[in-house]
Amino acid sequence: MGKRLVLLHEEDAKRSGILSHNRVKINYRKQTATAFTETTTTYLQLGEIGITKELQKELKVKDGSLVSVTSAKTPESIKYIHKKMRGQTLAKDEIHNIINDIANHKLSEIEITEFLMAEEFHGLNMDEIEYLTKAMVDTGTTIDFGRPCYDKHSVGGVPGNKVTLLIVPIVAAAGLLIPKTSSRAVTSSSGTVDTMEVLADVEFSASELKEIALKTGGAIAWGGKLGIAPADDILIRVEYPLSIDPTGQMLASIMAKKLAVGADCVVIDIPVGQGAKVEKIEDARKLAQSFVELGNRFNVQVQCGITYGGQPVGHTVGPALEAREALLALQGKGPASLIEKSTALAGMLIEMGGVASPNEGKKMAREILSSGKALEKMKEIIEMQGGDPKIEPEKIPIGEHSIALRAPCDGFVTNVDNAAITAITRASGAPIEKGAGVALRWKRGYKVKKSDVLLEIYAEQESKLAEAYNVALRTKPVTVEGMLLYRIPEQLGKVVYNQS
Repeated sequence: MGKRLVLLHEEDAKRSGILSHNRVKINYRKQTATAFTETTTTYLQLGEIGITKELQKELKVKDGSLVSVTSAKTPESIKYIHKKMRGQTLAKDEIHNIINDIANHKLSEIEITEFLMAEEFHGLNMDEIEYLTKAMVDTGTTIDFGRPCYDKHSVGGVPGNKVTLLIVPIVAAAGLLIPKTSSRAVTSSSGTVDTMEVLADVEFSASELKEIALKTGGAIAWGGKLGIAPADDILIRVEYPLSIDPTGQMLASIMAKKLAVGADCVVIDIPVGQGAKVEKIEDARKLAQSFVELGNRFNVQVQCGITYGGQPVGHTVGPALEAREALLALQGKGPASLIEKSTALAGMLIEMGGVASPNEGKKMAREILSSGKALEKMKEIIEMQGGDPKIEPEKIPIGEHSIALRAPCDGFVTNVDNAAITAITRASGAPIEKGAGVALRWKRGYKVKKSDVLLEIYAEQESKLAEAYNVALRTKPVTVEGMLLYRIPEQLGKVVYNQS
């Protein structure tokens, strides 16, 4: 039920025929809101009700005001959710009905979970994905920037993927408009917005975002406050504790946000590798084709970059640590993997915008980065979004509590486990606690000596640090092996030679 909760005295509820978890309507003057009930015999007097702050704000109601509470009719969309749960295909109006009810807070979190799990297990065909995308756009705000827009999005799944903080200023410095809207982290340990929020504000109205983007050429903002595709933000909030991201929902979610800001050209980053959301090249190609087809249905030019996702991008994971690393990269001091990926994807957008010739975009992106133009553009964006443009990487605060994991022997790093790194980082408190995260000292292929620090865990709370450390001990995030892996047969004792 989330934040839309009404607390009733048990006796009042009985007299009205209302049970716990029932759907009700609250009426105050000319305002009406749908909510869900809980009952009590201790917190309220007869005739009193309690409501959450979200409902109080929506209804503009004050303490002591007289309101009415009545049973609400079960929405028709529940029938369509159950239809999808049975594995049946949904029609355009049925999907629109579901999304409209989600956007208008008529469905409980349990009912939304049913819809998401039905998508997870039964999937959506391309027509359903198109209808879902259109419904998300139609139930929210759209922004017209009055000129061609360019955008980028990653399907996620790889820790430390802070490339947007380089791509946006590079593309904007190339003269293209890139008003990047993002969601907060769903299954990852830090989304783009979670990281950008360390440097500047990310919550704006549509008119504020338009002003920022048109003045600087770029922006990095949270889509939630903008009111674009509001149903999607509710769905993401439910997805987060479930740690799921159904493919059809992901396609619709990404495309809806792009359509809402009038994107003409979009680059989709699809990381591939062990532990990434997409582990096989053939699956990445199929997903890329789905994005291209969905874009074609809405007259949006989509190109997909299938990128290496077998280990984290750069060396840090967690909002503040990633913000530090992104600024270092903009200063020309960042890790090669971060710069390589960022300039490759930015180059694709620069070519799509006609600023660079085919196959010359990456070169131009590197020149913009190395010249300092991208850093200056990022400072402009940070300042326009209410941050300090003079912020230096080392001044960004990180968790005061830390612990190191060390190499158990001399050898080479043979694996860095994405899932383990994400689990450790989330256990440390990220992305909610900005200073929490993980710093990788070595990645795959590097030679290390016994007791070298492999990674450091940072947390804002000692209890979270202990929890994250325990996760690290269980999951083995970094594997170190010597050049001799096995000895067959094993030497169990002294060798005895047969002299006969």
